Amino acid sequence: MKRESFKSRLGFLLVSAGCAIGIGNVWRFPYVAGQNGGGFFVLLYLIFLVSMGLPVLTMELAVGRASRKSAVMGYKALEKPGSKWHIHGWFCILGCYVLMMYYTTVCGWMISYFFKFLTGEFKPGMNADQVGAVFGGLLASPGQMGAWMVVSVVAGFFVCSKGLQDGLEKISKFMMVALMVLILVLAVHSLVLPGAGEGLKFYLVPSVDKIQEVGIRNVVTAAMNQAFFTLSLGIAAMEIFGSYMSKDHTLPGEAASICGLDTFVALMAGMIIFPACFSYGVQPDAGPSLIFVTLPNVFVNMAGGRVWGALFFLFMVFASFSTVIAVFENIISFSMDMFGIERKKASVINCVIVLVASIPCVLGYNVWSNLHLIGGRDVLDSEDFIVSNLLLPIGSLIYLLFCVTKMGWGFDKYLDECNQGTGLRFGKWLKPYFQFILPILILIIIVQGLI
Repeated sequence: MKRESFKSRLGFLLVSAGCAIGIGNVWRFPYVAGQNGGGFFVLLYLIFLVSMGLPVLTMELAVGRASRKSAVMGYKALEKPGSKWHIHGWFCILGCYVLMMYYTTVCGWMISYFFKFLTGEFKPGMNADQVGAVFGGLLASPGQMGAWMVVSVVAGFFVCSKGLQDGLEKISKFMMVALMVLILVLAVHSLVLPGAGEGLKFYLVPSVDKIQEVGIRNVVTAAMNQAFFTLSLGIAAMEIFGSYMSKDHTLPGEAASICGLDTFVALMAGMIIFPACFSYGVQPDAGPSLIFVTLPNVFVNMAGGRVWGALFFLFMVFASFSTVIAVFENIISFSMDMFGIERKKASVINCVIVLVASIPCVLGYNVWSNLHLIGGRDVLDSEDFIVSNLLLPIGSLIYLLFCVTKMGWGFDKYLDECNQGTGLRFGKWLKPYFQFILPILILIIIVQGLI
C-alpha cells in the first residue's frame, strides 16, 4: 500500500500545529501565566519550549519520516534486531485512545456552547448563578452531553475516512485559517474594551510580588510543564505526520514553525481572556470554570455578547476538533499499518471503539458522579492524569532515549534525518545536551507530575 503524503508543506504545518493547538492553549496557558508572574513566566515558557519541546518534537517527526510508518511499525523499522523499543508504540496508541476517551466529550462541550450562544440560550443580563446553571445543566444531562460527544466522534472519523489530502489536510487548512482570523478579531475586540489595560498588565507585565508569593521554583516548574505538554508529545500524535512528510525541509525548521503557531495561539488566547475579564470586573479562574462559567458571564454583559460568545466558542470548536481529527488519523493509520485494513473500514471500526470508550467520561458527571478513581479524581480527571502525567512525559523520554543512545536508533542517524532538506539545522555539539541534560529535565517533569 503506497504511503499517503501531504499535498503541500503548508498542509503539513497547519495539520501538525492543529494537533498541538488544543484546549490547553486556551484554558490553561493564560491562567497559568497570570498565576505565575505574567511576563516572567511567558519568557521562561519560551526558553523551555525551544530547549525542551522543540528537540523532542523533532525526534517524533524523525522517527516518522525515516520509517514512513505509524507508531509500532516505525520503531520496528528503525530499531536494532532483537530490541524491544516497538513495545512503546503500543503504549502510544493506548495513549491516543485514552486521550480521545475524554477529549471528545470536552470537544462536545465546545460545540454545545457554540449553539447555545447562536440560538440565544444565553441572554443579556443573566447573573453569574444563571450562567453557571447552564454548565451544571449540561453536565447533569447524560443525553445532551452524550449527543454532542457523538457529534464530535462521528464528524472526526468521517473527515479522516476521506483520506489524508481530501479529509484531514483540507479540513485542517480551513479550520486553522479560520481559527487565526477569529483569534485576531476576538483579541482586537477585547483590547478596545474599557479597562482592558489592567487585564494586559496582569497577564504580561512581570509581577515581582506574584513571583515571590508563588516561589521562583514553582514558576520555573510551571513554565517547564506548560512548554512540554503544549505540543502533545510522547504518544506518537506528531510521529504520524512525520511519516507523511517530504524530505525537502529540515525537521528543526519545521518544528520551529509548529512551535511558533502553537505559541501564537496560546499568547493570543490570553489577549482575549484577561482584558475581557478585567473590563467586566470578573476574576479569571482556572480550568473548565474559566471557559464555561467566567467567560460566558462576561459575554452576557457585553454589547453584542451573543455574537462574541458564538465566535469565541467557534474558535474553541476549531481548536479542539483539530486535535481530535489529528489523533484519529494516528489511530486509523496504526490500524491500516498493523492489520492491513483499508482506511474506510479502519474509520468505522475505530469510530465504534471510541464511541463506546467515551461513555464513562460522559456518565462521570451524572450517573457515575460518585465514582472516584485515581487519587479521588473523577473519570475525566483520572483519564487526563494517565495521559498528561504518565504517557506523555514517559513517552517523550523514550523517544528521546531511542534517538540519542547507541541502544536505540543512535544520535548520528537521528541527526542525519533531522538535517535533510533546507532550513534550520542541529549541530553535533548538541549531543551532550540531548544525551545527558534533556533526559534529566524530562525526569523532573515526570516526578513533579506524580508528586
